[in-house]
Amino acid sequence: METRRKRRRRRRAGPVLLTILFVAVALVAGYKCLVHPPETDVPSSDLEASSNEEVQTSANSRKDYFYTILVYGTDDDNGGSDTNILVGFDGKNGTVSCVSIPRDTAIHLNGKTPKFNYAFNSGGHEQARESAGDMLGIPVDFYIGVDLQAFVDLVNAIGGVDFEVPINMNYDDPYQDLHIHFNKGMQHLSGEDALKVVRFRHNNDGSGYGTEDIGRITTQQAFLKAVAQKMLQPANLVKVGDYVKIFQQYVDTNLKLSDLAWFGEQLIGMGTGNVSFYTLPGAWSDSRNRYMLDADATLDMVNRCLNPYVTDRTAEDLNLVL
Repeated sequence: METRRKRRRRRRAGPVLLTILFVAVALVAGYKCLVHPPETDVPSSDLEASSNEEVQTSANSRKDYFYTILVYGTDDDNGGSDTNILVGFDGKNGTVSCVSIPRDTAIHLNGKTPKFNYAFNSGGHEQARESAGDMLGIPVDFYIGVDLQAFVDLVNAIGGVDFEVPINMNYDDPYQDLHIHFNKGMQHLSGEDALKVVRFRHNNDGSGYGTEDIGRITTQQAFLKAVAQKMLQPANLVKVGDYVKIFQQYVDTNLKLSDLAWFGEQLIGMGTGNVSFYTLPGAWSDSRNRYMLDADATLDMVNRCLNPYVTDRTAEDLNLVL
């Protein structure tokens, strides 16, 4: 029984997930004939024109070619989603905003206020999408779930990544056979090493980032940018076969192949300089054992980075635990 549990825990999806958006870049080379913008439940005005001016300017009229995508993975002892990144993909203006949702963020769910990572445990990707959208007052169009091994294989496929490890890391978990030992400074990381770096929360003696989840999110975001920069190098854009195999084996998504090809084409045109990373603003509450969002700052971030509608969201649209 213990051996089986150990294997199951190690199979769970890894914490760094946004890499699949850059895997999509490679799909363009093989599937360019299929490229077209994705369709959502609420079409953009450019995709479904209306003669009714009132409809076009309503609070629920969508921006052209703006999509929201929840990128998630499970690496939690209870099967919850350990890392969640909500992406605002603005194809018209050529920007991508990647907003991390701390896993301990307090949410409303079934009359209670659990942590956000419980949403996936409660109802899989559909509940995670619904909870993110309910909390932030916007629709979540698509989801992308990535298995742990996808991250390892992707980093190895691009020849590893040079990365500035932010702190000394010394952590051991014999139960998971997990041993993380890196010195602060520039390191060339293989896929296996990179996974350890982005999973790290604290050292054996309790020292580390100080704020475990927020510190780890910062490291994940920096590493993702390094991965994106290397994937967009010409030498790696031609590795279509490797990327497609990784995608087919380890990714769960409701995006169609043509959608992924379109996103990839857009990313090539944007370049990594137009991909930005953020974290939902808030603070840890010892009394509530939750990460509590700052209402005003969160609303501002939603409207700057994630809002697919032509009009700004208001405080009444959000459903935050206050």
